[in-house]
Amino acid sequence: MDDGDRRALDLVKELVHRLLSTSPPPSTADSHQSTILNPNPVIPSDQQYHQALRYAIRILSSRMTPSIAADESAMVESIKRRLATQGKSSDALTFADVYTKFSLKTGQGSVRNKWAVLYLLKTVSEDRKIQKHQSTSVAPNGFLSSALSGGLPELVGSESNRNFGLRNDSPKVLNNVQGNMDNSKDYRGLVGKLGKMEKGYSDRSLNDDFQSLNCVGDNSRVLRGKGEVGKGWSGGVLMVSKDPENLRDMAYKEFVNLSKEENEVSEDVLVRDVLYACQGIDGKYVKYDKNEDGYVLPDWMKIPRATRSVVRKLCELGWLFRKVKGYISDSMNQFPAQDVGTVGQAFCAALQDELSEYYKLLAVLEGQAMNPIPLGSEGACSGNYMSLRRLTVWFAEPIVKMRLMAVLVDNCKSLKGGAMAGAIHMHAQHGDPLVNDFMKRLLRRVCSPLFEMVRRWVLEGELEDIFAEFFIVSQPVKDESLWREGYRLHAAMLPAFISQSLAKQILRTGKSINFLRVCCDDRGWADAATEAAAAVGTTTTRGSLGYGETDALESLVTEAAKRIDKHLLELMHKRYKFKEHCLAIKRYLLLGQGDFVQYLMDIVGPELSEPANTISSFKLATLLESAITSSNAQYDGCDIRARLRVKMMPHKTGDRGWDVFSLEYDAGVPLNTIFTESVMTRYIRVFNFLWKLRRVEHALTGTWKTMKPNCITSHFFSKLPQAVKLQLILTSRKCQVLWDEMNHFVSNLQYYIMFEVLEVSWSNLVKEMELSKDLDDLLAAHEKYLFAILEKSLLGERSQELNKTLFVLFDLILRFRSLADRLYEGINELQSRTSDTSINSRDKVKSQGKSNDKTSEPGSWLGEGRKALTQRAGEFLKNMGNDMDVIGKDYTTIFEGFISQLPVQQHIDLKFLMFRLNFTEFYSQIQPITRGKLF
Repeated sequence: MDDGDRRALDLVKELVHRLLSTSPPPSTADSHQSTILNPNPVIPSDQQYHQALRYAIRILSSRMTPSIAADESAMVESIKRRLATQGKSSDALTFADVYTKFSLKTGQGSVRNKWAVLYLLKTVSEDRKIQKHQSTSVAPNGFLSSALSGGLPELVGSESNRNFGLRNDSPKVLNNVQGNMDNSKDYRGLVGKLGKMEKGYSDRSLNDDFQSLNCVGDNSRVLRGKGEVGKGWSGGVLMVSKDPENLRDMAYKEFVNLSKEENEVSEDVLVRDVLYACQGIDGKYVKYDKNEDGYVLPDWMKIPRATRSVVRKLCELGWLFRKVKGYISDSMNQFPAQDVGTVGQAFCAALQDELSEYYKLLAVLEGQAMNPIPLGSEGACSGNYMSLRRLTVWFAEPIVKMRLMAVLVDNCKSLKGGAMAGAIHMHAQHGDPLVNDFMKRLLRRVCSPLFEMVRRWVLEGELEDIFAEFFIVSQPVKDESLWREGYRLHAAMLPAFISQSLAKQILRTGKSINFLRVCCDDRGWADAATEAAAAVGTTTTRGSLGYGETDALESLVTEAAKRIDKHLLELMHKRYKFKEHCLAIKRYLLLGQGDFVQYLMDIVGPELSEPANTISSFKLATLLESAITSSNAQYDGCDIRARLRVKMMPHKTGDRGWDVFSLEYDAGVPLNTIFTESVMTRYIRVFNFLWKLRRVEHALTGTWKTMKPNCITSHFFSKLPQAVKLQLILTSRKCQVLWDEMNHFVSNLQYYIMFEVLEVSWSNLVKEMELSKDLDDLLAAHEKYLFAILEKSLLGERSQELNKTLFVLFDLILRFRSLADRLYEGINELQSRTSDTSINSRDKVKSQGKSNDKTSEPGSWLGEGRKALTQRAGEFLKNMGNDMDVIGKDYTTIFEGFISQLPVQQHIDLKFLMFRLNFTEFYSQIQPITRGKLF
């Protein structure tokens, strides 16, 4: 043994000595120094010492390599955790303290690879635990049993030596050691053959054994017998190198032979067929089976089940490719373009691009598949070849993409346009970054036509939708219905990444542009759209918007809508004077211009009293023009006066002119977008109601004019008989009381309509017009204004019964007017006839006075003709009184019914009408029977 080997052996002994805290054997040169280091040593037995020494040699002989990554911190935590779980918390703290000191040791002479030391300690601990467990169950059986148990390689002991044919007293070594102490060039690999030492083996024999076990690198040799290696050996030694006699190659060759016996087809052929199947092409053995709906190997082929399963799994990619490729072919070739659309074509193009990348991958794999699969010793771990296992790794990412494309194809077969884009977008909500990036890239292509439609609609007002893919649909309508009915949202085509509110804003922006262009003949919207695009930092060119830029889209739409709507409202107010026309309708159709209405009613009244079929509309138009020029309406603009016209409603047999007369207001384009035909019909309905109310008021005013002059003079009363006089007073009183009651109702109702309804509603309309931001707001404000008028005027759907009652009251008031006219006409006729009779009677009395003095008694002047007249007057007044009672009872009954319905109305303003009509609580206290007795 040379000096180097002896120093190495002494170093091993010293390490064992220090670990056991014992003194070295007497033959050791360092015994004195060790004694000084440990003044009270515990000297172990020779068996314990040699057992520990053999274990140390066994560790150094191990060729095991770590199976985990070199992570020092993780190793420390693992050791501490293991100690803690074993209930050794104090040991874990001690270890942590020692490791802290150990990790601080740096510089020359320190351990560089600290993780390796920690790993060695942990491995030794685990191996000792395994050996302890095995010693209680089954005795180890040399090298193989130790390797199978997961520990360090065993060195053959005394009992096992007999199995190998070696003497008991011979030193035995059964392992190959190769230790790489450090990666730096200051160290060299220490490779030796260290054997197990028998109990009681001398130090000299151990030194001789160590001298004979030198081996460097991968040189392999087996030494048997004493004289084959050299002098100094007293027994046989078995040396096992890394791979003696090429056992590994032999094992691989045997494996290849066994594989050929079990497989009728080589792996190279199967790889090539799998690559064909992944392109949708049948291979030599792997073919598409319609019954199985997939690519399979024939059942008669002799092939391992595992290989068959791998091939089937790999061919799933081909099945998916076949589905995707078939969809593209059918969409682009067989289906009409109307069923596919631009979004569908973009989807197919995006899928085709992904397949192109897939073809490139297959081309690379086919190039590698041309190289034969080598044996294990020929570079199995590296090399440019392709096997089924390598295909599994290569296909990991493509199969994820192909599965996703197949799912999209299945979901989009019956969809197009925005519905297709929305369905694809739903699959983009994925946590896998690979899937997420793939879907975003696909959606940018698919949504490109859709975003181009949005851009053109928002900035140009053009609806470029040949295949009905957009979520906005147009339909041919008249100009006046363009805003309300020309365009609408198609909810089925609205993708999920565009919200409902944003879609409505997009719809309104495009409608505004088309309204300005078609109805207003204006081009100012183009400048507003350009300014909006510049304000948000985008352009008006194609491709400026895309998927994933929803915020940019929303900003563009918001800015464009704000500017275009502002321009539209300025046009409606300044050029087309929307507010002025609303005021004109209020003044003429809603009878707000008092002098005009009064004069019109005075001059058309006689004409409207005629039957409706005999009235000339031209004559009424002339009278209307006369009423305008004779009132303050003459100061309105010519444009407004020209729009006011007479309209005769459809009439029935027996209708009078009052029943069919109406006024209309021709708003014209573009104001007819707001004042549509249905809107004007409701205005005419309000006009008819107000016109009837004014007619009733006019009738009561006429009655008052008839009653106001005290036609019944005191002289006339003094000449009437007492019975006739009482009857005349009673009938006149009934007429006056009933007129007062009717006038109270009509006056308060008219006040309520003119001030509580019309003026308040107009004030609210003016405020909302000032707050309107777009044409929809303007339409909503006007609609609210008209709706409020209808509801408060008892013309709404919820007030139909009340409205019928109200018109019955109007008819009773008109009947009262006719009855009052007849009454006072009769009284006037009676007065005139009585005056004529009195004159004739006086003349006759004077001529007969001297011949007959008896006839000059009081009352004798009433002759036989005068008695008949008095009798007829009494009967007339009695009949008129009875008729007045009937009208009074009917009016009271119906009016009380009307009053009783007001509190239950939903609109709160109608309760104020109730307060005005019954502010003295007269109608709440009096009963219908009492009211009947009054008359």
